Amino acid sequence: MNLTMPIVIGAILGLGVFALVRALMPSKRSAIATVARIDAMRARGAAYASQRASADTEKPGRIGDLRTRVGMRVADFYLQQGWELRSLRADLAVLDRSWEKFLATKVLLAGAGVFFGPFLFAIIWTLGVGRSPIIPVWLALMFGVLFFFLPDVEVRRDAAEKRRDLRRVIGAYLDLVSMSLAGGRGLPEALMAAAEVSDGWATQRIRSALADARITGVSQWQALGALGEELGVEELKDLSASLALVADDGAKVRESLASRAETMRHRELAEIEGSAGEKSQSMLVAQLLLCAGFLVFLIFPAAMRVFQV
Repeated sequence: MNLTMPIVIGAILGLGVFALVRALMPSKRSAIATVARIDAMRARGAAYASQRASADTEKPGRIGDLRTRVGMRVADFYLQQGWELRSLRADLAVLDRSWEKFLATKVLLAGAGVFFGPFLFAIIWTLGVGRSPIIPVWLALMFGVLFFFLPDVEVRRDAAEKRRDLRRVIGAYLDLVSMSLAGGRGLPEALMAAAEVSDGWATQRIRSALADARITGVSQWQALGALGEELGVEELKDLSASLALVADDGAKVRESLASRAETMRHRELAEIEGSAGEKSQSMLVAQLLLCAGFLVFLIFPAAMRVFQV
């Protein structure tokens, strides 16, 4: 038992040193990682330059400057390793947040967690609860890892809510496009006219994608598919594929859009009913627990008298 704890501590420290050396020393990347790195650099080249220009013009404070530099360095490290994390990038795209700032937040929170663990141990030590020197190490590691993944949980939760709102808007958008086609408009005009009805964030993203399609020369359904790929919304990608198949036939387009909008409404109603059922079940369990506690409160004095007799 006396030798077990030093062995465990040495193994943890050795693993940490090995991970640090592997992270700092450049390693030989595979062909897939190299190609992914080149594609990522091309994709974010303009955004990267614009972000550097905005950072230079805005002149943030010390905290903002530190966050920007940390985010750039961590993003470069992810890029060198070929780590894409497409689902997380899609969540950030839905929330319209920067990838570099998100990574900087993760690293800074992890650093705060590493210092928070020993601080918590100091409070516990003053109370006389724990005296082992290994406790602050475990607390530092635990809170560092916990704080590092907290932004991921927040981003995924907020992105799921915004995707639900986006799916509702897409259903209404398809109905508007179908009505515009029935009024005699062509498909490109109907897509843009339906996107100009509202000024919500979802319709603004769709309108921006359609406007960019006109500038770049790609078809509008391809732009919708690219938007769905960026935001991680399968409905937009399916819509792009269906419009590419029936774009030349107006009647088929109207029927396809109407049926797709109806399907999305039925799915949304099913999700709402399922959520309502889960909430009703949770309320039923809470009521049963409350009744059980009330029965224990009534029966306990009588039971104590019986057992005392």
